Amino acid sequence: MPFFSRMRAKVAYAHKANANCIRIAETGVFMKYLVNSSEMKTYDTNTAGYFKVPSIVLMERAALAFVDELACQNVDTSKALIVCGAGNNGGDGLAAARLLSQKKSDVTVVYVGNRESATESNLLQLDILTAYGISVKEEIPKENYTVVIDAIFGVGLTREVTGKYAEKIDQMNGLCGFKAAIDISSGLSADTGKIFGTAFRADLTVTFAFAKCGSMLWPGVEYAGKVAVREIGIDESSFLGKIPKFRMLEKEDIENLLPKRYAHSHKGTYGKLLMIAGSVNMAGAAILAARAAICCGCGLVKVLTPAENRIILQTAVPEAVLETYDKNSREIDFSPTICQADAIVIGPGLGDGDAAKELVEAVLRETEKPVLLDADALNIMAGKKSLLHMLGENKIITPHVGEMARLTGKEIWRIRTEIPDTAKEMSEKYHTVCVLKDFRTVSALPNGELYLNTTGNSGMATAGSGDVLSGLIGSLLAQGAAPGTAALLGVYLHGMAGDKKAEQYGERGLTASDLADGLKQIWNDL
Repeated sequence: MPFFSRMRAKVAYAHKANANCIRIAETGVFMKYLVNSSEMKTYDTNTAGYFKVPSIVLMERAALAFVDELACQNVDTSKALIVCGAGNNGGDGLAAARLLSQKKSDVTVVYVGNRESATESNLLQLDILTAYGISVKEEIPKENYTVVIDAIFGVGLTREVTGKYAEKIDQMNGLCGFKAAIDISSGLSADTGKIFGTAFRADLTVTFAFAKCGSMLWPGVEYAGKVAVREIGIDESSFLGKIPKFRMLEKEDIENLLPKRYAHSHKGTYGKLLMIAGSVNMAGAAILAARAAICCGCGLVKVLTPAENRIILQTAVPEAVLETYDKNSREIDFSPTICQADAIVIGPGLGDGDAAKELVEAVLRETEKPVLLDADALNIMAGKKSLLHMLGENKIITPHVGEMARLTGKEIWRIRTEIPDTAKEMSEKYHTVCVLKDFRTVSALPNGELYLNTTGNSGMATAGSGDVLSGLIGSLLAQGAAPGTAALLGVYLHGMAGDKKAEQYGERGLTASDLADGLKQIWNDL
């Protein structure tokens, strides 16, 4: 059974720095959860209702965790501004104001909510502040603050921010001082990362129990700053059967997910990958993909490419086996070459000629082997939509937003604002693994599970980066990884290699060719 189809198997709970992940008993792999607004509300309610933990206790723990995280991040809290709303998020802020005051901070509390509609816990925190003699203002004093703290709206916000709320958020953004958000930046959708008109721009978001999807997706990630997840008493026990749909890998997962290496082995042990890539004047895509596959540990990589690419490929990637064909031919039998492979990658630099189209159809007719389709293979499928119905659970597609627009007919702007839903729809419709590449790549599995990738940087926004990813995932497939595992791990390692090389060269100077060397450095670190 594929690894990620066992996610609902019996789990053994693991308590790390925060309990926002699960441990799969069979493998020891940790999967970090991301939650949306409705999921978080359910878990909050379950903790208070089923487990009898009073809401005010959770609020106090949240405030304590927030103040402690500020200290851990060495934030200067000597003169703090805290702007609070009327909900429980505002209650967290009011409690944090009291705790900071007790630490001898000079705290200014501004309340912008409607007290008549405030939650019970919020009003209680207001009463506590009054008892301690801490005054609450309605307007933000024009002073200099060392830290500006946002506690206006929590994860439940679903409407545009207007009026006094928008004015206060814009005013807070214009102040000097470190910016910190409690749980989520006000004005940000916890589900999609959408900005509701305006939003607080945080340097640090201290969120509770689980990271929120909106703080990790674009454009919300640019408003969240650094995200720190803190434990407050809500953990996976509070799921009560309703498991979050979003997950993401952590560095600790890599070693357990990687195909194993054995002392007594040979090249056949680690798989034969067929790379159908390159066209005239596009040999570079085949080179980059083949290098990545080899550097990821594949035993043998064969590149099937037009005859014009022979010399450059033999020179650039001598480790790869080469097979060439006449790009103008329509009568080539590719079956023997396809049958010899353990896995196939098709598309990087392939072009859209007759031979390329025949190759894509020939590979899709192969129902047994795992196949990754990228770049021109996707464009060929977009031009002949019936080919999409030849996908399946052993196939992986890796479109960027533009390619997804051609495959689905959706506008690019809509896809960009609906990355998770678009990937999920494509995966479920064609029963395939869909890796939708963007600033934060989302991988969707046919069983409905979604995985968000958090590795990588702007230096990887360069020609050839996607070709490296194709070779990397293909290598994992050839080595025996299930399609879901290969996709998730490949995306994570791809970004990790980019981060490794960005440390060396900086993001601006990063090239796709650097990424294969980044993979080698990762193996060395492991």
